[in-house]
Order: sequence, then structure tokens, then C-alpha cells
Amino acid sequence: MRSGGVLASSRWRPVRRRAMLSLAAVGALTLAGCGTDVDDITVGAGTGWPGAYHDGGNSGTSPVTGSRKLALDWARPIGGPIAQPVTIGVEGQMFLTGRTSSCTVFSFQMSSGRKRFCNPTGPSAISAPTLVDGGTNVYFGDDGAVNSFNYLGQPRWRTPVAGVPVSVQFTGDGNVLTVTQSGQLDVLSRQTGDRVVATMQLLGEPDFLENPNLTRPASEEGLDDCVTGGPQCAVANIAAVDESTGRFFVTVRRPGERNSALVALRYGDKKIEQLWRAEILTDGSATSPALSADGATVYVGDNSRRLIALDTGDGHTKWTHALEWTPRGGISVDSDGLIIPAGDEGYLLALRDNGDSVESVWERKDLVLRGTPVQTAGDTGYTAAAIGEGLNLITFDTKTGATVDSDVLPDAEGTTTGTSVGAKGEVVVATRIGEVFTFKPER
Repeated sequence: MRSGGVLASSRWRPVRRRAMLSLAAVGALTLAGCGTDVDDITVGAGTGWPGAYHDGGNSGTSPVTGSRKLALDWARPIGGPIAQPVTIGVEGQMFLTGRTSSCTVFSFQMSSGRKRFCNPTGPSAISAPTLVDGGTNVYFGDDGAVNSFNYLGQPRWRTPVAGVPVSVQFTGDGNVLTVTQSGQLDVLSRQTGDRVVATMQLLGEPDFLENPNLTRPASEEGLDDCVTGGPQCAVANIAAVDESTGRFFVTVRRPGERNSALVALRYGDKKIEQLWRAEILTDGSATSPALSADGATVYVGDNSRRLIALDTGDGHTKWTHALEWTPRGGISVDSDGLIIPAGDEGYLLALRDNGDSVESVWERKDLVLRGTPVQTAGDTGYTAAAIGEGLNLITFDTKTGATVDSDVLPDAEGTTTGTSVGAKGEVVVATRIGEVFTFKPER
């Protein structure tokens, strides 16, 4: 069957002619946005893996009871590199961005690994995470735009922005909050892509009277620095959203500044307002912020090897904890305050938030991280780790850190982009060099 102008096939090799037809279709259809004003599609965490770190709060935790015995179901390359975690719809459809000669956004069927669609968009889509709603519509960014496709890969709308959206999240009222690496913040209608509130520039509005020759920078400018929170990337991470209060938290680095700030804002009453700003992230941000289950604490890592907990109400620091490595990517936080940081230079460990202090619960220095640990119900966690010269998916007990299962990622090299858990307990990881591995529960 055809989907989004691309032939869905079990054959792995893309067809250039069909990809070009798909690109033409995208260009034609997105000139005029389509959709309706009727919104009866659910958003939020659900039991799939709709966002890069599962939910709006970036908890990196699934309500699904994780299996303690997994088996490799299928693996396949996409033909190019991958930089962001795989997201999973409620019915198991998988989405990711990457970069190949013909496609930048991909979808696969969980049950078989069969390609549902692959579509060409801007080349910088590889830097943009995907987001999936309850109707299996996907939202993601590319060079100078936010896009939405339906589950068949057909374009729904495309909204121009300045830069590349490195953060996409749902708001509490079901809209899409996007932030580009250059600091442009928008709230868009999930149905039409229209702006719900006025655009906000986190670095401030440009003064064209003072700088009459000011030109718009290239969409991809600064993206390379986003990987490490470097000085050329204003916003390097995925925002954390508290859907119940409308508050959200973004890391922001101003031009010429050594440090980054964690900025708290609020979306509501058809406007966005800044609540507080904490200039605390030494040498730039290292992780996306993550919220505690009660929304009272936000956690973030910086490039001085620290994890920091802040009060979401006023931004004061509750505690800091020095790590032996620089954290990267996501921070897994469960409902009891168990914190498991990520970072490919580090090892598996767990911390406990005691309110105004933090304590070490357990550590596994023998497990060198090669991805982002996640937690599930049933005291079960998963992470990719270096075992010998290759990579394994490690299933561990979150109470003790003990390994309960270990599965080889055949011929995998390098590191993984993240760990995702499906509605039926499937576990998915993707390597940065471009291969997807899916494991299914055996019990």
C-alpha cells in the first residue's frame, strides 16, 4: 500500500523516485494547512512512549510493568545516522528522525519491523525529536518548520519557525509547545498548526533599528553545539512541561555567556509569561530538565558534572550532587523519587531525593552506560551498556541495581540514542550509527 507518497514495503532499500514524489507531495500539501477545529484525540503519556523521555515532565518512566525476560524480536538499519530516541504510539507504531539520501522521518510497525513510511523533509530533522498523540499523528521539526504527519505519513500541516525545533511537547490543553535551538518558542494548534499565542524569543526580540543590516541566520546554525550544550546553541534540550499547572522549564544560554540558565515559564490565559530564571548551569546545560511526580522539583544536569534539584515555585536550589562524569540526555525519575541519570561517560547508578538532600542508593561501576536508562512499574529498569566489545540491553532491578537479564544487540557499535518502552512491554533502542533493535517480553 502507499502511505504519504512512499511505498510501504518489507524491502529495506528506499526508492529514490518514490522519495522524490513524496517530497513533491509534501511541498504541495503543506502550502495550505489541513485539519479541523474538532479535537477529540487524546494527548499525554499513555502507555506507549509518545515523547523522547516518555512524558511532558521528561520522567523517563513508564507505567507499564516491565518484563524481566526479554528476547530480540527484530533489528534493522535505516541507512543513515539517528540522533534522537524512538517514540511509540499507543498501538505500537514507531517513529524516529534520521538522515539518509532519501528520508529523514521514519515509521515502523512494532510487530514486524516493516516500514510504514519514510518521508523526506529538511536535513536537520535528525536533530529534532518526534512526538506522538493518541491518534498516532506525529509532530517533529526540520529546517525552519514544525511538521505534523498522520499515521500513514501524509502531511497534516507545516508551520514556519526560525531555526530547528529541538524540543516538542504537549501542553495541558492539547496544543504543541515547540522551542528551536535559536530560542524561538511557539504554542501551535495540534489540529491546524496555527499559533495559539504570540511567538516568544527567549533571547529577546532583535532590534532592527539598532542593527538595520541584521539578517536571519541559517536554520541549522548552532545545532552542532546542542549535543553538549555548547555556546553556539541557545536551547540545547527538550523542555519539561507540567501539564496540570501550565508551567514549563527550558535551558537557555545567551550569546557570549559561560553558563546557561534554567528558565521557568507558564502558558495559560492565551499568553506565555516568565516566572523565574536561575543562572546555575556551569559551562552550559548537559541534560533536559525532568520533573518530580508531584511537580514540586525540577532536576537538571550541567557540564561541571553536577545534578541539580530546584524548587519549581521560585527556582531556589534544593541540592546539588557531584557525579564522576558529565550527565547527558535524560534523567529517569520515578514516583518515589528514585533518580537514574544518563551519560555515555558514566555508569549505572541510582540516587534518592530526600527533599533538601540526596543520597546514593546503589551504583554499578561495572556497567558502562551507552544510552539512557529508563524505569518501569514492577521495579524494573532498562539501559544499553558496553559489554566486552559490543552492546547489551541490560534489564535491572531498580531497588538494588542487580542485573536480571542481559540481551546482546547483535553487531551493534557506539552508543544508543535512548531507551523506549511500548504499551505491551516491548523495549526499543536505536544506535547512533543507524540501527533499530526491538525486544519483546518472554514473560
